[in-house]
Amino acid sequence: MKFELPKLPYATNALEPVISQQTIELHYGKHLQTYITNLNNLVPGTKFENADLETIVKESDGAIFNNAGQTLNHNIYFLSFSPNGGGEPKGKLAEAINKKWGSFENFKKEFVTAGTAVFGSGWVWLAKDNAGNLEITKEPNAGNPITKGLTPLLGFDVWEHAYYLDYQNRRADHLAELWKIIDWSAVEARY
Repeated sequence: MKFELPKLPYATNALEPVISQQTIELHYGKHLQTYITNLNNLVPGTKFENADLETIVKESDGAIFNNAGQTLNHNIYFLSFSPNGGGEPKGKLAEAINKKWGSFENFKKEFVTAGTAVFGSGWVWLAKDNAGNLEITKEPNAGNPITKGLTPLLGFDVWEHAYYLDYQNRRADHLAELWKIIDWSAVEARY
């Protein structure tokens, strides 16, 4: 198998109460593993057989895109958390957020509003362009801002499997809680 489940830098119960152990075990251990397994079964014999994940997401469509997109999205998602997370970004990322939204609080408010407004299943992303300018994008299903020439920095999963066990239909509550576990050093490194 070419693509593998990334190793989590925390225990499956370490993000509680924001994300429960049961949700991590299902979302990471089952959902993400299924996307990876499907992708590994779909790419042999295609032009993507030896491609990296980002290339596949940029250039594919259909089932290959869906599974590659969800693999990339979830890899970024799960590696953006820490049980010691929270707070605010620092350095150049903080400067770019303040330049674009005026304050970190304004950015968070717009990000949660965008995530709540995604119809059905999808993602809300903080992304940057080649000049380092930031934007919030809403992507349906397996969408990723990489397909628009942007670099994904932080993505919140708004598929129901990401939050339903812990928050039922309260997507906005889930999104508001995720700020408590963001590993800003990981996000800053992507910037």
